Amino acid sequence: MKAYHYLINIKLKSTAILLFIIVLIQACSSTKYIADYQSIVKKVTIDSVDKKFEEQAYNYVQKDIRPASNYSINVPLYNLFNTKDGRYKTSDIKPFGTPPAILDSTLVEISRTQIQKFLKSKGYFQAQVTSDIKVANKKAEVKFSAKPGPAYFIEKLSDSIPNKNIKALYESNKPGLTHLRVGAQYDEDSLSYEREQIYKLMKENGYFYFLRPYVNFDVYGAEASSKTNKIDLNLNVTDPANGPHKQFYIGYTHLLIAPNPDGLPDSARYKLSKDTVNGIIYTDFSRRYRRNPIVRYDFLKQGEIYDIRNENLTYDRLYELNIFKNVKIDYYRRDSTSNKVNTIILLTPQKVMSNRVEGEVPFNGGTVGFNLSNTYTNNNFFRGAERFELQVKGGLQSRIGGGTSPFKDIYQRDFSVSASITVPRLLIPFYNPVLGGNGMPHTTFSSSYIYALQKDILTRRILINSITYDWVETKSKLHSLTPLNFEYRFGNLQTENIDLNTLLNNQYYIDLLGRKDLTLGIKYTYSLNADKLQQLRSFVYFRGNIDMAGNMLQAISRIGGNRHNPNNFINGDSTQRDYGTIFGLPYNQYVRPEIDIRWYKHLGGNRQFVARLNTGIGYAYGNSVTIPFEKKFFAGGSSGVRAWQARTLGPGNYNRAVLASDEERKAVFGLDQLGDLRLEANLEYRYLITSKFFGASLKGAAFVDMGNVWNLSRDAGDLYAEEKMFKLSKLAQQVAIGTGLGLRYDVQYFVFRFDVGLKLKDPQFSGSEQWVIGKFIGGARDFKNTYNATHGPDTYRFLQYNFGIGMPF
Repeated sequence: MKAYHYLINIKLKSTAILLFIIVLIQACSSTKYIADYQSIVKKVTIDSVDKKFEEQAYNYVQKDIRPASNYSINVPLYNLFNTKDGRYKTSDIKPFGTPPAILDSTLVEISRTQIQKFLKSKGYFQAQVTSDIKVANKKAEVKFSAKPGPAYFIEKLSDSIPNKNIKALYESNKPGLTHLRVGAQYDEDSLSYEREQIYKLMKENGYFYFLRPYVNFDVYGAEASSKTNKIDLNLNVTDPANGPHKQFYIGYTHLLIAPNPDGLPDSARYKLSKDTVNGIIYTDFSRRYRRNPIVRYDFLKQGEIYDIRNENLTYDRLYELNIFKNVKIDYYRRDSTSNKVNTIILLTPQKVMSNRVEGEVPFNGGTVGFNLSNTYTNNNFFRGAERFELQVKGGLQSRIGGGTSPFKDIYQRDFSVSASITVPRLLIPFYNPVLGGNGMPHTTFSSSYIYALQKDILTRRILINSITYDWVETKSKLHSLTPLNFEYRFGNLQTENIDLNTLLNNQYYIDLLGRKDLTLGIKYTYSLNADKLQQLRSFVYFRGNIDMAGNMLQAISRIGGNRHNPNNFINGDSTQRDYGTIFGLPYNQYVRPEIDIRWYKHLGGNRQFVARLNTGIGYAYGNSVTIPFEKKFFAGGSSGVRAWQARTLGPGNYNRAVLASDEERKAVFGLDQLGDLRLEANLEYRYLITSKFFGASLKGAAFVDMGNVWNLSRDAGDLYAEEKMFKLSKLAQQVAIGTGLGLRYDVQYFVFRFDVGLKLKDPQFSGSEQWVIGKFIGGARDFKNTYNATHGPDTYRFLQYNFGIGMPF
């Protein structure tokens, strides 16, 4: 088996080296595929342009003559797949990489003209740009030389707005919208911005028929003969030829729902409703939807002044109901003298029900398994855009190796069923539709049952019911409140196959002995800038949540005069504590805050740097001595310290060699390594490898991860509690460090991710032995053989492979 793996490793390395050599050769050979009269553009430069405008000016160089970066593999990939018989193919072009930049004098001239226009738009009215082309050995260099002349600055600002109402509106809003000021350098972008801001201002204040061309500017003093570099700028807001601009108000609204996803046929005749309620005439030809849940998100109210923001808001919320594939808003006037516009909102239904089947095959170091789920969704469950979702999920994990076939030694089984109904509003007595102004609010009722079986060790069953409110304060500020979260846990730990010392060394499993308890609590989550996560820009992301439970139940318990202390044992039995109970069941009491803060730094182009800190702590008090098993933290995994498999790192310096025999270690094989405190940090650099790879973008990442989990209290009888405890003085010794490289295959709607993590520092060892990277470089085989002999059936892996969908963070 080892020889087989060794052979695969050699083949993979050989293939990678061969591919690298081929790409390297192709990188140097583009010129041999073109005709003798052609040249490849290898360099483009622009001289004598102000540094702050250099990047923008380069963008006006036509894309077909821009050379690729010296470090890019786009052109070598293109050459590899799109050449034949010593020439570039003209048909059957494969979507890999990008073609080389072939010199075209026409494109050079267009580029020169555009750069010159750009400089003039930035206030260099006397700018002149020339181009020069040098060709040698079928390789070309293009140089654009600029003589920008003096920059012109605004000396005087004035305006001509004959409409008194518009002038008053502009003057009152001018401080918050204008970018124009005396002394500023002339810039056509500032004029365009001013025009756009005035257009928005008019459309937000009832001027329905206002158009951008009504805003223009006069520039004085920009002539080449001018002896000064000062200009005067005059703003004009003109009226239409048929009279001054008028403000308009909303009349009644026709809200029409087409009979099916094909829309409303022009040839069909349908009878419109005649009932007007609050200015809305509602006609549902499909007969699928109740009136109120739909018209609630029409923000174009009868009698209110026309405001384009309300129009956009209506578009957004009706789309977010997720029951219409198309939303169209039109207006009409009954007569030319009226100052009212009537609204027609045409909604086209989309498919209501869907079913999705998903599966995955997790495999790692001696184990293989599968997970399979089926999710049924109905987006209009009660005819009011209520989303009903039912998911059934199951999976198993099996040990492999030793000549046994897969799924012969199944050690873990999981099964869950969950159902939820999400209503597109906040179901609270003081609900106000304005809460939907920045995003669609939701109320979600959910229930789920989870079953987990660890062969010969434990069974866990959990029943969870909750009510959650989600709302949007602004596009960047999201809130989620779960005022009612009820969890009933039951199950047991099978002790006949586990030594008592093993239980004590994994103290959190003792709480599973004959477990029957309940949790009644509240959760709250706040996130900042989640809407920017898919954008290449610089920002800070924050997500914080807190989970609290047991306080209300403790108060109810004490009303009856009950006083209990879970630190006391019943009849001296360490597995029987003096818990307070509700309906005969002990209840959990704890607080569990967690934060995730990230700094995204855009480095230009497709390059980005991300720094992340994720930490959480669980603290039990009152009626609990430890937080529930499922609330504990773990480290490792595809979104954590990626050089470790999830739930196999820590706590602290914990090392499974403390389990004395192979039988004990086999009994707890696959059990989670958990803690009360988690601290993780990640640094990741992201970059573009090639923009065309099988019809999508291939991106890369280099990362460094560090972190661990710890216990906060010493469990009675645990001989190795000290190694698991968090101590600031021992933090450097207990932090795990890994590094690695990743690939991201970005198909626009999905990102398929593959990361390879390499262990640098492993806290389960001591002293200099923690720096396992030294063993990886030299002596890896002997190190792994020694480790496997004292830790079997666990095996040591320097490399961890992670597959996923979406970015890790």
